[in-house]
Amino acid sequence: MENFTSYNPRFINRLKTMEVSAGSLKIGNFYPVRIQTMTTTDTMDTIATVNQVIKCVEYGAELVRITTPSLNEANNLVEIKKRLQRLSCHVPIVADVHFTPGVAEVAARIIEKVRINPGNYADKKKFELTEYSDSDYERELERVCKKATPLLKICKEYGTALRIGVNHGSLSDRIMNRFGDTPMGMVESAMEFLRFAEAVGYQNIVVSMKSSRPKVMVEAYRLLVSVMIAELGHCYPIHLGVTESGSGVPGRIKSALGIGSLLEEGIGDTIRVSLTEAPEFELPVCRELVSKYAAVSHSADTLQVPDSVRQPYIVTAPGKLRSINGRKEPLVIADLSGIDSFGPEHLAMIGFSHIADSNTWESANTAPDMIYLRDVPIIPIPPDLKVIVPGEIWSGYLAVNNIYPIWSYEQFSKGLCGNFQTAFIEMDVEELPGFATRSIVADEVRPGVVLNIDDLQAVVKLKELLRHTPGLLDNIPVILKCSASLPEGDPLIIHYVACLGSVLLEGCGDGIWLRYAGDAGEVKRIKELDLAAFGILQATHLRIFETEYISCPSCGRTLFDLEQTTERIQQATGHLKGVKVAVMGCIVNGPGEMADADFGYVGSGPGRINLYKGKDVVLRNVDSDSAVSSLIELIKASGMWEEPFKKP
Repeated sequence: MENFTSYNPRFINRLKTMEVSAGSLKIGNFYPVRIQTMTTTDTMDTIATVNQVIKCVEYGAELVRITTPSLNEANNLVEIKKRLQRLSCHVPIVADVHFTPGVAEVAARIIEKVRINPGNYADKKKFELTEYSDSDYERELERVCKKATPLLKICKEYGTALRIGVNHGSLSDRIMNRFGDTPMGMVESAMEFLRFAEAVGYQNIVVSMKSSRPKVMVEAYRLLVSVMIAELGHCYPIHLGVTESGSGVPGRIKSALGIGSLLEEGIGDTIRVSLTEAPEFELPVCRELVSKYAAVSHSADTLQVPDSVRQPYIVTAPGKLRSINGRKEPLVIADLSGIDSFGPEHLAMIGFSHIADSNTWESANTAPDMIYLRDVPIIPIPPDLKVIVPGEIWSGYLAVNNIYPIWSYEQFSKGLCGNFQTAFIEMDVEELPGFATRSIVADEVRPGVVLNIDDLQAVVKLKELLRHTPGLLDNIPVILKCSASLPEGDPLIIHYVACLGSVLLEGCGDGIWLRYAGDAGEVKRIKELDLAAFGILQATHLRIFETEYISCPSCGRTLFDLEQTTERIQQATGHLKGVKVAVMGCIVNGPGEMADADFGYVGSGPGRINLYKGKDVVLRNVDSDSAVSSLIELIKASGMWEEPFKKP
């Protein structure tokens, strides 16, 4: 028991959780973090479902979830299991059940694990406001308990595992009216079912707190762990995921931000990266995330501190964003130091267009605020673009506007920087205290800090430093710089998110600077890194530069080609900065997860779409062939449309 109560999220070492079995697969209790995905086939199509399960296993899945919307699908799990066993595939199967307790009870007798959503298992979501007295609320709890208990007893009898899978967007009206649309509401939704389970002596349970917003998801999981330990004295295994994260690089960034921030703290026993792509493509991202954090899971013991220092689920209060050059949102710095001869084509590559007739400049939403060059540029640059150069180069151009020097910490400590107003000092985390405590006269402007965060150890050291010395970075602008020489693709993106994401979520960072430290292809990657930097800021909601999509990963319930439709919607609406569009395959999570979206595109039947404005259905049963055009017309009618940026 003492191991359960020693949780501190500053530890990189794993949080101790109870041991759970899904068939022969062990989860929790320091077993490896398990990776999983979900099929997208019709569950009644036995052969297609079996083939997809096998393909997912070949890509590394240790559990595979299958949608089970009705008794027909639940009963067909028998045939699916038989065929898988004949093919020597023994991966545990998870039945995904919403709305129908009877279906969950049948599935629990057939397969290794059942996932239910407490928000719709016995309650409903109609966005209704109802005031519950304490006695009314207790009666409602008794009703829910009566509905849940048969499943819990069946799972106990058959040795079936259960995931209590809370979704932020599908909290019941009852929970919403008592706790609000909050992490506490998510936690209480799970805790109710945990109390029901423990009352009948059933503990073969995994818990999840999913949200399409990484910040909400991270806070909910931290709070869940704290509440479980405080109330139950033990912690059930945790399944991590960011729901409806989307596709491509944005989907990977959002998932890595939420999942990685928690794995970094030792939270997480199973994970799924929910992408609007084929399910097997989720698994390499899962593997990369797990291996990233497993590699450092035992290397930070010198950084541990007593639990009594703080509450376990509160990390830091987000600080006020310090402005750099008047901006109130984090900067993006593009590293162009790998370019031998900086020219107009490089400005065009990062989003700046010169209009010759008017001698003016236009910039894309992804144009960086600053660039770093090895030398002062000799070509005209946009007036709003700032340039950073090495301090020794800058010394010869003191009178040139928009040119800023960057000095090393060694140069700074030796007094070689001279007047360093509007300058940057680059340093490692270990050098930060010496800089921050330097005596500076009252009217002197502190230089900005460029802080090297190149690995997870630097992340942990920075968090420890900020926790032990609150106010350390007050009035000091901080640019978070991350360098990498990894292969392009998932490993590179995940590295940048792992190093910067959780730090930004905690309120530290006034800008980010991504650098590719390899030799070959550096110029080619400049635009990719620029987009990744903006993507990280968008995922943290610190700077919105494009349309935000809440896009579900598809499953057997999906009523249209979700992947192709999402791509078409993104092509048509991706330029609408600050607009949030939800693309949902079916009604299960649709209205809930898209509750804070401006517009929603939700499957209502085969080939039929309901279009939402906010929480309200505006158009019903639109033909899927014309639904994207109807969505655009709805956006235009709402006054939120703008024409896309076109290069002259």
